Amino acid sequence: MAQKSQVGGSEKNGSSLLYSKSDFKEGALQWVTEPPQGRVLLVLSMDNTCPTSSFDMDLCADKLQSLGIQVSSPGSWKRLIQEGVLRPEVRRYLFYSSRGFQIAMAMVFYISLWTNLYSTLQLCSLGHSWGAGVLVTLVALALTALVILVIDGHQRKLNVNTDVRLAAVNEIFIKHSIILGITDVLDGPHNTLQLWFVHFSPEPCLQALAAHITHLQGTQAGLRQRLNKLWVALDVAVQPELRVEEEAPSEESPLLSSKVTLNKDPVTCSELLHLIPEGPPQAMAQQLLVIFSACYVRLLVTGRLPRASPGGHLGHSSAPCPCQFIQSTVLHPQHCWGRGS
Repeated sequence: MAQKSQVGGSEKNGSSLLYSKSDFKEGALQWVTEPPQGRVLLVLSMDNTCPTSSFDMDLCADKLQSLGIQVSSPGSWKRLIQEGVLRPEVRRYLFYSSRGFQIAMAMVFYISLWTNLYSTLQLCSLGHSWGAGVLVTLVALALTALVILVIDGHQRKLNVNTDVRLAAVNEIFIKHSIILGITDVLDGPHNTLQLWFVHFSPEPCLQALAAHITHLQGTQAGLRQRLNKLWVALDVAVQPELRVEEEAPSEESPLLSSKVTLNKDPVTCSELLHLIPEGPPQAMAQQLLVIFSACYVRLLVTGRLPRASPGGHLGHSSAPCPCQFIQSTVLHPQHCWGRGS
């Protein structure tokens, strides 16, 4: 179930490498010239309906090395990917938020809504004519389409459960001009997860974004309030304290008393973690790029990005570059992005 190459490629063990034959030099698996911004370099696929399946990280490392990309501490980024998106609870979330599951839920919602509306009309002695059936069908279709549009719009936003989990990996790969994102596709009865490696040189967007943040800091007082809306809720374990019992009189003390008791169950409390802390514009721009890289890749490869405005860094592409995407969706005062897990 490998993703097919658009112009040529090689496939092995459920993964595919996308390349242009014109950039291929005498069979050596490397780029003759630097690929354009936004070019997909590598796609790893896995079947999410099988609990034992996983991304082939060794094959991924070999293909990245064949492209001339030497990532330091390979065990570190492999572990971050495994712990970030392949934990059982994350995989369950990816399955229940997948397109196939949403299609099934939309069908169940339509059938239930149609049945309830038609039964209600029959109770009111209005459901025996053919016009009532047509009216119920149109209303059920309209409400189902509205629900699908709401879900689709919700998926265009930053997803803390998936996108932010890849931020630590993107912090490593962005130094090598690569950003990662994860998507899901419906392949028959199987829900397939795809991990995308996209070429992206961060320097132009980083400079433009830092300059834009500097301008906003000097002209708008609401920048900090908008960035404060980007947060996640973490369950932090509280160290159980020793509870010393007061020493009771010998006549009233229990036979199995203990002066010191421990809380056996761990005590946790919720703590808000701001994704973009206060700092220099360059550091804030770097953090924004790292946090929103996975979301940008997910929307880029699925064709959900808005049209680009002039002055982007993706050449003649119709998609906006990451700094334009962040400016129009995060720094714009009318948008509120990010949602807790």
